[in-house]
Amino acid sequence: MLKKSLPNEAHRRVVAATVSAAFNAAVDDELLARNPFKARSVQMPKVADASVNAWTTDQLFTVQRSLPARFRTAVELGAGCGLRQGETFEFSVDEADFESGWATVTHQLKRLRGRYVFAPPKDGETRQVPLPRAVAGALRAHAAAFPPITVNLRWRTVDKERRIRRLYFSGAAGMNVRVSHFNDFMWKPALASAGIIPEPEEGERYASAREHGLHALRHFYASVLLDAGENIKVLNRCLGHADAGFTLRTYTHLMPSSELRTRNAVDSLYQEPQNHDHGPRRVTDRSLGSFRLVFSGTAPRRQNSIYFWPLYTGTSIPEDLWRDRMWLDTWV
Repeated sequence: MLKKSLPNEAHRRVVAATVSAAFNAAVDDELLARNPFKARSVQMPKVADASVNAWTTDQLFTVQRSLPARFRTAVELGAGCGLRQGETFEFSVDEADFESGWATVTHQLKRLRGRYVFAPPKDGETRQVPLPRAVAGALRAHAAAFPPITVNLRWRTVDKERRIRRLYFSGAAGMNVRVSHFNDFMWKPALASAGIIPEPEEGERYASAREHGLHALRHFYASVLLDAGENIKVLNRCLGHADAGFTLRTYTHLMPSSELRTRNAVDSLYQEPQNHDHGPRRVTDRSLGSFRLVFSGTAPRRQNSIYFWPLYTGTSIPEDLWRDRMWLDTWV
C-alpha cells in the first residue's frame, strides 16, 4: 500500500523511519511491548541506488533542438557548466565573466509558498565554475536574440527586501520563468521528442520523469568531466555539492576504469609527433620523435634508447627534469 501511494523510494523510507521512531517511543513509554517494524516479516523500503545514467550526446542535442528557441541556451548552462535548474533560470548578466572565462553562481530562483523569490544556491554556498568558450558564445548569441530582462523579486522569503537582477531567461509574459510551466509544457515534450519518455495518450498528461528533469544536464556534465580525466574533488567543487562523498557515490561508476586509463596513457606515447615550438619540450607534447621506448620493471641498461622507469604516468615534465624524475638514461 505504501509503495502504491508513494512511488518515490526515498519518500517511503522517510515515512517508514518516522513511524518506526514513533513505535520506538511507545515502547520506551511501555505502551507497546515491541516495535512491530522490528518483526522479521516487515520489510523496510530499500535504499535507492544513488548512481545515475548520463544521457548520450544525441539525446542531449535532440532535447535541445526540441525546446523553444529562447530556452535552448539553458541546455548549455546545465550540460556545459553544471548549473541546477534554479541557478540556470536565475543566471544573471553579472554572473558571467566572458573575459576571465568564469561563471560565478551566487543566486537561484526558488518557489516559496506559491511565489518566486531569489535565494542563495543550495547549501548557501556560492561557487565559481569554468565558463567554456562554447557556452560563452551561446550566451552572447542568446542575449542578442533575447535581451536580458530586469526582474524584481523578494530575497529568500516572501516578506524580505527585494532584489533586482538582470536575467538571461524569461517566461512568456516577460517575467521570470515559471519552472512548473516550463517542465510540463516545454521540457517534457522535448523529452518525448527525443524518445526519453513516452508520448502521453490523448487527454493524458506526460508521465513523471524526475530522473530526466533539467538536473539530467548536470549528470551529463559530470560524465563529460570524468571521461576527460577530471578528478572527483574538482567535480564536487564545480557541482556545488556540500559532501565530496556524495559526488563520489553518485558518479563513481562513470569514471573510466584504471585499465582504460593505463591503455590510453601508453597508447598516447606512440602517436605521431607534432611539429611545433611552444617553449620547453615536454613528454606530453609527443616530443620523443622516433626513439624506441623500453618499459621495464628493473633499472634500465644503457642503450641508444629512451627509458622510463617506472611506467609513464601521464605527468607533464620539462625535458631538463626528465633525468631526475623518471630515470631517463640517454639517447644518441
